[in-house]
Amino acid sequence: MSTNNHPLNAEKFVANDERMHWHDKALWFVREKRDLASKSIPEWEQLREFANQIKTHTMSNLDTYLEEFEKNATAKGIKIHWAKDAQEHNEIVHKLLETNKVTKLVKSKSMLTEECHLNPYLEDRGIEVIDTDLGERIVQLRKEAPSHIVLPAIHLKKSDVSDTFHEHLGTEKGNDDPTYLTRAARASLREDFLTAQAGLTGVNFAIAQTGGVVVCTNEGNADMGANVPKLHIASMGIEKIIPRLQDLSVFTRLLARSATGQPITSYTSHFHGPVEGGEMHIVIVDNKRTPFLASQSYQKALNCIRCGACMNTCPIYRRSGGHSYEYVIPGPIGSSLATFRAPKDFKTLSFACTLCGSCTNVCPVKIDLDSQLYTHRQDLREKNIISNQKKLGMQAAVWLMNKPMLFNMMGKIARKIVPLLPKGMIYNKFNVWGKQRDLPDMPKKSFKDLYKEGL
Repeated sequence: MSTNNHPLNAEKFVANDERMHWHDKALWFVREKRDLASKSIPEWEQLREFANQIKTHTMSNLDTYLEEFEKNATAKGIKIHWAKDAQEHNEIVHKLLETNKVTKLVKSKSMLTEECHLNPYLEDRGIEVIDTDLGERIVQLRKEAPSHIVLPAIHLKKSDVSDTFHEHLGTEKGNDDPTYLTRAARASLREDFLTAQAGLTGVNFAIAQTGGVVVCTNEGNADMGANVPKLHIASMGIEKIIPRLQDLSVFTRLLARSATGQPITSYTSHFHGPVEGGEMHIVIVDNKRTPFLASQSYQKALNCIRCGACMNTCPIYRRSGGHSYEYVIPGPIGSSLATFRAPKDFKTLSFACTLCGSCTNVCPVKIDLDSQLYTHRQDLREKNIISNQKKLGMQAAVWLMNKPMLFNMMGKIARKIVPLLPKGMIYNKFNVWGKQRDLPDMPKKSFKDLYKEGL
């Protein structure tokens, strides 16, 4: 794995000023829809607290609930498989497909399979994989990774989609009418659903009490993939478990409102067994999740229900694009997950944060994302992973701020001298901060001076 360099990737993204502002505006529109949807429920904050408590309790008793789920699912004719990592998950899925002589797999959106790089693994072994979620299908045809966990093609304009469909589906060149393009995709995918021998879905929630899984979608593609072929495989991270059926009502009220501003997803599908004459398999995957349980600082990251609300509100994500993170899950939650799992490879991601706390404020399960990212910075410093330039800069700032009299004096000097300095002395290669920013006009008095004067 190559070391991520978010600042460099973000610099390339913002170089296209028009695209950057369009991306920012598109995501903020979704954030505003989320705000309107949440305000329509008087008990919204109570629901968030319930969700937080349910997930925290479940993660503290994860082994118990996973075993209960396995027992109840098995009783319904579902076959359970356990995978310790991505490799084992992919091997299990491939063996199931191979045993059933599957040559074509239709797949609904699953961030876990993206995390495990399942598609290339199966394609290398002669199995055709068709992503059936429209956004996922678009980026698959373009050979790109999703840039958002709910809106995987949010980085593309309709003209980009038109060009992609013209190349791969034979649509009219230059016709970027969304209805026309959607119908073209539907016609193509319908043929795939009818000819595939297996369907694979993700899992939004797995209910220990019932042994069933729930998949939330807006397009119905998961239902088609799970019901038309005789073989249904569900890929599930261990953190997707919830204890009781009644707990589901809390999460379904939070999930779609947080993700897209909808009251509920168009389809909330419950799977409690195989179709008649068919098989249903659930692959339960760890893949570096259990270490979070032992961490007091980061264990709440496992509470995530993958709504994407933190991305839609994050000023860094909105202006740097999902691909700049180079991790399967971008944005604030992805930065915390990636840095915990591979701190050397993703050492820049915890600094891709203003510490504004907006991500924590909108998180439906109340994950302390800004605190986690701040703590990651301290951990990187202790592990001696951050760059010397950043380390020395922070040490100098700490030294100065620990000397109040000197700090005040330096502030007074700066307010008088900085405005007189030539720009070349302020904005140069040594001032990385100044590459994208201008210093504000220096005030005559500091905040401390104004505070003392009672203003």
